[in-house]
Amino acid sequence: MGFALIIFGADVLVTGASNIAKKYRIPDVVIGLTIVSLGTSFPEMMITITSAKNEYHDLIFGNALGSNIVNLGLILGIIALIKPVYLDRETKNIHLPLAIMATAVLAFMGNGLIGEHLMISRLQGWLLISMSVLYFTVPAYKSLQRIQLTKHNTRPDTASISMPKSLLLIALGFIALKFGADFAVDNAKIIGEAVGIPDSIIGLTIVGMGTALPELTTSITATLKGTEGLAIGNLIGSCILNLFLIIGLGAVINPLTYLPIFNLELMFLFGLTFLIWVFSYIGKRNTLSRLEGSILILAFVGYMVVLLG
Repeated sequence: MGFALIIFGADVLVTGASNIAKKYRIPDVVIGLTIVSLGTSFPEMMITITSAKNEYHDLIFGNALGSNIVNLGLILGIIALIKPVYLDRETKNIHLPLAIMATAVLAFMGNGLIGEHLMISRLQGWLLISMSVLYFTVPAYKSLQRIQLTKHNTRPDTASISMPKSLLLIALGFIALKFGADFAVDNAKIIGEAVGIPDSIIGLTIVGMGTALPELTTSITATLKGTEGLAIGNLIGSCILNLFLIIGLGAVINPLTYLPIFNLELMFLFGLTFLIWVFSYIGKRNTLSRLEGSILILAFVGYMVVLLG
């Protein structure tokens, strides 16, 4: 029930937010990197808030890292199988390197190379949140500047989209996400205790995959509709959000204890992100082919076998 509410809440939230963006003619890539990635990451945010209040630190890390591995391994691989994915210059030169950097920054913080060993403090949490704000503000501002230069005579599309309806959808989405996150976290914890599975594994598998469902449905729908820019922006934006904003939010609420087991997940995530970046330079340049998508899916399957084995 929790995951059903999460998927429903994310869907109506994204619909409402996207309608407002389309009303003012903001391009798909900008929508994907900002509004849609924020919307589809709200399940992770709500689960982080609930987990932090209850001091379920392992669930927070497992949720964020598990969602990223699902996004870049399984979901991006599926999208590439459906249709070869074009990676534009900004994605290749800015967003993918930033995703690699975000993974390294979190590993440095967790292992004491930045700050205290095996601890993410409140100060580090605020630093991570600041990085996420900077990441989304700069590209959004530049894109909006380009829109103003090229479409200064374009009026908002006021005829086809209702602002009150869009705001109502956003409010409904927040409510569904709040209750869905509470149900998912509480019962995932109960399952773990009943069968003896650590919170870290629950977070990396059940919760991580469950909260990645909005990205899965949104990205596949966007690809089938021919708006791959929205799908890629959604996935990469969500990954950076998970590492910066989600972990940062949890640390600000309650300083997080970092377990050494998460080094393995961060190493795998670093390698997976780096592999995608390499794929953009080999084969057909700037394109993620079906073969490369298959490799990503196989890497994800191998990771799950090792994790659960």
